[in-house]
Amino acid sequence: MTGALRRALREMAGGLPRTYWVLWVGTLVNRLGSFVVPFLALYLTRERGFSVERAGLTVSLYGVGAVIASPLGGMLADRVGRRITLAGGLWLGSVGMLFLGFAREPAAIAAAAFCLGICGEVYRPAVSAAVADVVSPEDRQRAFGLLYWVVNVGFAIALPMAGLMVRYGYLTLFIVDAITTFTYGCCIWLLLPETRPVKPPATSDTQAPGAMGSLLAPFLDPSFVAFAVPYFGVALIFYQSQVSLPMDLSSRGLTEAQFGAVLSVNGLLIVALQPFTNPVLRRLRRAQALALAAVLTGIGFGLHALTGNVALAALAVAIWTLGEMAQAPVAPSVVADLAPSGLRGSYQGAYHMLWGLASSAAPALGGWVLGRAGTSALWLGCLALGLVCAVWQLAIAGPRRRRLDSQRAVRTDLSPLID
Repeated sequence: MTGALRRALREMAGGLPRTYWVLWVGTLVNRLGSFVVPFLALYLTRERGFSVERAGLTVSLYGVGAVIASPLGGMLADRVGRRITLAGGLWLGSVGMLFLGFAREPAAIAAAAFCLGICGEVYRPAVSAAVADVVSPEDRQRAFGLLYWVVNVGFAIALPMAGLMVRYGYLTLFIVDAITTFTYGCCIWLLLPETRPVKPPATSDTQAPGAMGSLLAPFLDPSFVAFAVPYFGVALIFYQSQVSLPMDLSSRGLTEAQFGAVLSVNGLLIVALQPFTNPVLRRLRRAQALALAAVLTGIGFGLHALTGNVALAALAVAIWTLGEMAQAPVAPSVVADLAPSGLRGSYQGAYHMLWGLASSAAPALGGWVLGRAGTSALWLGCLALGLVCAVWQLAIAGPRRRRLDSQRAVRTDLSPLID
């Protein structure tokens, strides 16, 4: 039994470099202290006396800042380096956290939320770029999966901790969050070497965009754009869990406690299963894994059209969570291969920006469909969109595979996984 467990752990986490584990542990520390954003709307309404409308606008300003931060962070990671972008972004994020916590006037709070969105999120593309730099190409998918897993572990622990800490005042959340963010920055500065490639290897890829660090470079790459469209579609479906799903389940009679129990299935499954998904995903072509993720996401949210009780709602959440788990490690590994070595940060920044745009657009779009066309139209529309995205992923696999196969003749930094 012990030997089998060791083999399983070795297959799950063995062979990854020390630099990766610095990022992994730092991410865990940071996520354990991620208190402010999940409680921001409650803080604004209960502590600062904002109306629901004004609180929603302020939280949206944070989201706008986060969308801007993704391409900005990717560009900085390519131009000035991963280490300084990571450490500097985290330190600025901790300052922004305190600025928001101590702001009192509505205008100052709005400005602080926007600045925190930029400063607090600018480091994320640099993390993904650094992982692609230091992890061997054949292990990247596994590494991204473990990083995604630890983010969810930290978040699952942070939420109940934040709930307990609120009794000491909301300001405590801002201070502790700032401390953990600052600590992560110190870990990066002291323990992480610069990982940015000094000179990209020669490549015959004529589709690669031109100027290094250009914010628009990924969107001038037809292969990235073809990947980004269905990825964005699946993200739009996923973020219906933010507003449309709680509104719909509430209208069906589920209490807040029941909704919390239903949604907890998402975190529990990710924490329990994500580290063990790599052997399954490696048996699939990456396009097949992304198509499967789109199908599961579409079916899971489509089932909410039938959910009249807690058990059915939990089953639906479990299905779309499996789709999330299939996509999370595969998508960034595809982006890492599509990116020229000198533009990994910019490509990862564009990838993170798609997620941010979806999180901003999905609540408004879902609410509009829910209000105008009703529950069935929204959830069956999610099902249809998921199936379309799945077909799209399979359709673009051939051209992407041929592009990457041609590059493997001259580049050694591409994953051996087949698209």
